Amino acid sequence: MGLNFEFATATQIIFGCGTLIKVPEILETKGRRILLVTGKDSSRSAALTNLLSASKFSVLPFVVEKEPSTDMITEGTGIARDYSCDAVVGFGGGSVIDSAKAIAALIPNSGNLTEYLEVIGQGKVLENPPVPFIAIPTTAGTGAEVTKNAVIHSPEHRVKVSLRSPFMFPAVAVVDPELTVSMPLYITATTGMDALTHLLETFVSNQSNPFIDMLCREGMRRISRSLRIAYHDGSNLAAREDMAFASMLGGMALANVKLGAVHGFAGPLGGMFPVPHGAVCAALLPAVMQVNFRVALEKNLVQSVTRFNEVGQLLTGNPNAGADAGIEWVQGMISYLGIPKLPDFGLSSESYLLLVEKAKVASSMKGNPVKLDNQQLMEILLNS
Repeated sequence: MGLNFEFATATQIIFGCGTLIKVPEILETKGRRILLVTGKDSSRSAALTNLLSASKFSVLPFVVEKEPSTDMITEGTGIARDYSCDAVVGFGGGSVIDSAKAIAALIPNSGNLTEYLEVIGQGKVLENPPVPFIAIPTTAGTGAEVTKNAVIHSPEHRVKVSLRSPFMFPAVAVVDPELTVSMPLYITATTGMDALTHLLETFVSNQSNPFIDMLCREGMRRISRSLRIAYHDGSNLAAREDMAFASMLGGMALANVKLGAVHGFAGPLGGMFPVPHGAVCAALLPAVMQVNFRVALEKNLVQSVTRFNEVGQLLTGNPNAGADAGIEWVQGMISYLGIPKLPDFGLSSESYLLLVEKAKVASSMKGNPVKLDNQQLMEILLNS
């Protein structure tokens, strides 16, 4: 009996509107030759590029146009080594930050990327710490700025897997909610649901603990009051701040506690089909909640049942609500945000058996609050 847990996150977190201006000062002690990893719209990173140039940093841009792949990370690592980069800055959404995080980790480590990957590789341990890495998110969903892994697509294996190490936490996370104001509606919707899924899955995880619970409760409350507002009025800074903070809390939680069946499916799905991660999580979440809650009831797992009931209370703001109300809230939010179901992304029933088999061995499935059999996993897909 008694508390027993571990917790780790980014070495330093700087949160607040306008904090982007602090990046040159942060980098003064980190490096002078910077690999700046950004998304395809270079205009979004112009302010940061100007700040760095004015402070006499040598900046090499590397553009990430899609979710990171093994080839992309290998290319970026080679470029950074050739340029003798001594620090990496990731400025963008989850794909950009994961790419930058992986490149920073591999620069001082020899060998092929695949050797270090989970599931499809050997999970080789990084021998040397990454070069200093600064994470600056421009979306509010992945929480990648405070995690120790990078999700990478292997086209050869048709799956998304992680490069993971306790060394890979960013040296500094700069979370400036003002940078998320320009997010398009669809990105606001899908990243917001991704953040909710992180918080919800870690809250009901079989590895949860009171410290993580504290983060998850706060994050879910903020999303419940602000996701709809941020979607309806993207210029609302209070709502954007809530979402950026909730996203960061979700990243802290998932870096320390396994997720569940939503992410157990999301990895294989993202590897087999060109689907946005947040949209997939949203499509799966209600069905996963329903099946997990039903199995918890059937097996009389009191703690899990209590957790799902509390989720309903947190999302609805009703202290008398239960799990069904939470599921209904999620379904209503998905409908309001216009996020489609899985078949709209090109999934067909022919792929379901393979998806079930891949999900069963996914790392995230280890945190699911109940053990799900093939029939229950297939039910989740059919209802999504």
